[in-house]
Amino acid sequence: MLSPISNLFGYLLNFLYELVSNYGIAIILFSVLLRIILLPITFKQQKSMEKTNKIQGELKSLQFKYKNNPEMLNKETMELYKREKISPFSGCLSAILQIIIILAVFYLVSQPLTYMKKVKDNNELNTIVENYKEQIKNESSKQNYVEIEVISRIEKDYNKIKELLLQENVENKEQLEKEKNNYEKLRINMNFLGLDLSKVPKNNLKDYKVYIIPLLYVISSFISIKLSTNAQNKKKEKEEDKKDGDEQLDSTEAVAQMGKSMSYIMPIMTLSIAFIAPLGLALYWFVSNVLMILERLIIKKVVSAKEG
Repeated sequence: MLSPISNLFGYLLNFLYELVSNYGIAIILFSVLLRIILLPITFKQQKSMEKTNKIQGELKSLQFKYKNNPEMLNKETMELYKREKISPFSGCLSAILQIIIILAVFYLVSQPLTYMKKVKDNNELNTIVENYKEQIKNESSKQNYVEIEVISRIEKDYNKIKELLLQENVENKEQLEKEKNNYEKLRINMNFLGLDLSKVPKNNLKDYKVYIIPLLYVISSFISIKLSTNAQNKKKEKEEDKKDGDEQLDSTEAVAQMGKSMSYIMPIMTLSIAFIAPLGLALYWFVSNVLMILERLIIKKVVSAKEG
């Protein structure tokens, strides 16, 4: 189901890579473009959140007025949402979209030869990749990301051939040139500011560099959560005192609590994935987080200016 999305993302990422010849820079540009594409959805979602926060007082009045009539409460609540042009499901749809994108990008960075280089569309290149995969399989080495290992081996073999071709009177020069050209098409420069984006943190625990990007991602996640929490606290209405016998949590409070829980669960979930995935994925998440923080601040100002 997600393969077509990863495939589509792959065209964009490879196009950017061909422009800059660096995987890390290509991922940053990819993150920026994706956020721009999603900007209308983000704007609509934040605008809906702003409106929802503003009608909390009315919602609580309805809950108090129809506390013994759930059917009427639901009807009046939906009427209020309709009148204010708010979709109560916008947050859920946005969360689902985020999960789909997270998984699609995960497939993309874990199988860059398939989704980015499109090796299956070229029989000759696909044969080379499959031979490497078979070699890795026969070595019985447990590789969670086989294509990342293939890229590493291609780089080594490419450099060997390059050195051979520098020698005078080298044998099978034409064959070596052909192999070099094929390897050139499969190479991906994953060195970014001294970091190897093909590395997986859990497989390189002694290399302190593998923790830099995931740590930056965590910091940006909690800054994002802090901004979101502060915004909600500023707009939160004082709750009316509940009667001793009322143990039922109103629907809006339940949704708010669920949203708050998700805001903490998502960074933990994605950090867990980042620990077992190539660093390229953590870089994408970190850049996306920074862009989302900037978006939130800008959109907040725009929405406030329009309503002010």
